[in-house]
Parts: sequence; C-alpha cells; structure tokens
Amino acid sequence: MPAITERTKASGGALSPERAALRMKVAELDLEIFPETRRIKGVATLTLANSTALDRLLIDLDRNFTVSAISIDGKPLAKGAWTNPEGALAITLPARAAEGGTIVARITYEGEPHVAVRAPWDDGFVWSEVNGQPWLATTGQGYGCDLFWPCLDFPQGEIGKMTMRITVPKGLSAPANGKLLGVDRLSDGRTRWNWESGSINPYLVALSVGPYTEIKSAYKSRFGNTFPMHYWHVTGRDQQAAGLFAEFAPTIDFFEALIGPYPFPNEKLGVVETPYLGMEHQTINAYGNNYRKDETGFDWLFHHELAHEWFGNQMTAADWDDFWLHEGYGQYMQPLYGLWREGEARYATMMDAQRQNILNRAPIVSGRARTSNDVYELDLGGPGQDIYYKGAWVLHTLRNTIGDDAFFQVTRRIVYGRPDPKPGNFEPRFATTDEFVTLVREVTGRDYSWFFDVYLRQAALPELVETREGNRLTLTWKAPDGIPFPLPVEVQVGGKVRLLPMTGGTATLDIPAGAHIVVDPMARLLKRSAAIEAMQAQRVGG
Repeated sequence: MPAITERTKASGGALSPERAALRMKVAELDLEIFPETRRIKGVATLTLANSTALDRLLIDLDRNFTVSAISIDGKPLAKGAWTNPEGALAITLPARAAEGGTIVARITYEGEPHVAVRAPWDDGFVWSEVNGQPWLATTGQGYGCDLFWPCLDFPQGEIGKMTMRITVPKGLSAPANGKLLGVDRLSDGRTRWNWESGSINPYLVALSVGPYTEIKSAYKSRFGNTFPMHYWHVTGRDQQAAGLFAEFAPTIDFFEALIGPYPFPNEKLGVVETPYLGMEHQTINAYGNNYRKDETGFDWLFHHELAHEWFGNQMTAADWDDFWLHEGYGQYMQPLYGLWREGEARYATMMDAQRQNILNRAPIVSGRARTSNDVYELDLGGPGQDIYYKGAWVLHTLRNTIGDDAFFQVTRRIVYGRPDPKPGNFEPRFATTDEFVTLVREVTGRDYSWFFDVYLRQAALPELVETREGNRLTLTWKAPDGIPFPLPVEVQVGGKVRLLPMTGGTATLDIPAGAHIVVDPMARLLKRSAAIEAMQAQRVGG
C-alpha cells in the first residue's frame, strides 16, 4: 500500500478559500469492516453548506481509497468528474453552486486504510486480535479524519449531525460516537450498528470493533439530570473492567463540581477498550492502559481522556495553534483530582512530576495557523509535550495568581461560553487563546497579557534572580526579550510567608539577622530551574 501523502498527514493549518468556505451540516456514513483482509467499504453522504460560489468541492480523503461513484444532489457524476492525486478529493460540480447554498455529495469508496505504526502518537487503523477474534480501532488526531472517511479535515470542519451505520462480522460489537439507534442482525450473522451524534469535531469520529462485553448504568448528576454510562471491554477481563467502571461516577462528579455539567448527556458517557493507549473520541473515549495502577489510586489515562469531553470535545480549539487549551487543561485535571481526593500533598507531588518534563524548546502558541503535527512534533518546530506539561503548569501558576474563584469562572466561560452552565443551556463551541486572555481580564478586572506573552508566546521560562546584600534581599524577574513581568512572589522568612507584589518586576525586603529564607516555598510559580535543566541534560547525555 502506498504511503499516505503529506496532504493527508496534515490536519488543519492554513486553508484555501474553497476549503474554508465549506461547513459540514450532516454526515451519514455507511461502513462495512472486513478484518480478514483489513479493508473497508464506505458510502458517505455529506450535506455541505458553502459560504461562497463554488465550481468544485475539495474533500479530504486518503488517496489510497478507490472512489467508485459520486453523486451531487442526487445526480450521478461521470467518472472523470473527480480526481484525488494527493488526498484532496476534487469534485467538479455539474453546475456552479451559488453562495449560501447547500450541496449534498454522496461518495462511494473502498480500500485498505492506512495502518498506524505507533498509535496514538501516529494515526490510522490498529488491527489486532484478542481471544482469537478480530480487534481493531482507529485514531486520527494527528493525521485526521480522512484516514477512513471523506471529511473536512480541520477543526472548523465540525459536523452538525453525524450518523454512522457500521457492519461487522458475526460475534463482534461496534461501539461508536453518540446514541445507539439500534443493532440490525443480518441474515448471514453479521450485525449493523446504528449510531447518531450531535455536533462533533471530525478527528473525534472513531471506530472500535471487537468481542466486547458491555457494562452500563445510569448516572444521576448533581445538576438534576440522568444519563447513561457505558463501558465496552474485551470479554474475559471482567474483574478489571468492573474496577475501572467503578471510577466513572466519582470522576464525573469531580468534573461536574469543578467545571460544570457533562456536555453530552443526551447521548452517553462511553468508554471502549482499544488495542492502543487512548484517545478522546467524543462519548466513546478509547482506553488501553491495561488497568495499570499507580500511587494516585485512580487510572490517569481514563481520567485524562474523560477530561477531554470538556476540554477538546465541548470546547474545541478553533485552530491547532490553540492545542494547549485541550491538552494543558486535560493534563492539569489529574493533579486537581489528586487535590480533590487527597489534598495538597498529592497535588504537589503530581505537579512536581510534571514539572520535570517541560522542555521549553518552542512557544506553546505561535500566532499563526498550524496543523496538528506542526504543534505536536518537536522535529517540525512545535512545542510537543509542552502543550501538556507546560500548559498544566501555566494553569497552575494562573490559578495561584488570580485565585480559585476567578480561575474556575474563566474555565467555565471558555468551556461553555457562559458563566452559568446548566444541562440544555449550552452547545459545543470553539475557543482561542486570545479569547482565554480576554476572559482572564474580564473576570479579574486586570490585564494579564504580560503573563501569557511570556508563558505561551515565548519558549524560555522567566528567571527569578535573587540578590542578597547584607540584610536586604532583592528579587527580580528576568523574562525573555525583556518583557515586563510583575508576577507576585511568595517568600518565607523565618517561618512566615509574605507575598511580594513585584511591581515593575522587582521587590526588595529586609531580612532579620540569621533568618532562613525560602523563595516560592509552595512551588506556586512556573520559573526557570537550574536543577531541572541539569537533570534533563544528564538524561540526554546518558
């Protein structure tokens, strides 16, 4: 099978006017899975809105699929009306589409989908076996939805309504996004699983097929509504699966208490066991952590992916340049859960472990349109894992600077678009870093642009320089490019903690003779650490 093209690898980024003009109102996807030959057949019926006049459609689809038929608004096209040399399926329309209209494209295709090499760090199909039966799943955050269906492979290509009908061999289940409409049992033993979901980002559409056992129950929310919880696990792992399922309810309550209502109660909260680590597929999160336990007492992978129902699925980055809004928050939720369950000691321990992984090689936010891999890959000049760990520490520092009340007000407003979310009064939305900065100003009444200019838009961390002269201690922030950085600092002097306002980026205080001094004693601030840099250099040097 030929390698996928650079175009197919690119999800998001700068868009041509023809692509930017399209929005996916409805997608109906009929798929049949053939595990024995590792092939799929599909028919996608796409209802597209166009904001400008168009002579052709540009739809993203891996060129390794053979497109056998296309119709536009119910009229079949001749074979020469479409081409797909690089993964951009170009469909010549039979007549020019007027601005502000709707186009219905029906695309029939089949082929051998791209196989992921190291999912979920790269994307495609993962074909496996368990208990002597086929077990497969998809992932597409980096390369995108076009690895298995014709779509608009950029964040704003979100689908207003998605229907999937998935036909699988006898004895297999096919849990997917949204609400189950029913399972059709075909005469030859195969089953067709029918799913419907509301607004969903294209990279979140996922397939999982295997010999699953389902656990389910109803969750009674603190907001007064009730919704279904489902876990599809590999048959034979019943005891471990029951242990993980027991974590569902308390974890949901944590998120609802700190952030707000579960975003998709009209569908479900779903998790499916997969032959790779995990991914935040809306209402059907992939879980493959093999039920590993650690000192926290909860499954970090399950928790992280569930966090994305709020940070990524309800609130989606308008451009991948804002990726940190997904992963920084998703990563920060685990220490906050540690705090919720056990208190400050657990929180501090978890934050310290994350601090060691911050690399500071590129800014988290570039200010330009980027693809998912432009951000995720260090080799492409992106911040890589810093969108997780540094993003979490930026949020930690912000919370300790503006206080819990303001921090969680900002969080609710960026997630729900309003300060008072309740079931039924919000919809999935897009968000940007600039909006986040604006919300911090609106909630606090103070301009924190300097904070984000350093932490998000610069690679290097600010350095807190300590100068001691006699009985006087001077602290000075040294920020990249000389950016003013008046971040308040706590100092413990002789057992008592003082908060220095650091007006103008500096402060001086008198120290009693013999007093012991600790700067930032509770590690509330993200700053340069010579100790961590030395440790990281030693790691690299072996």
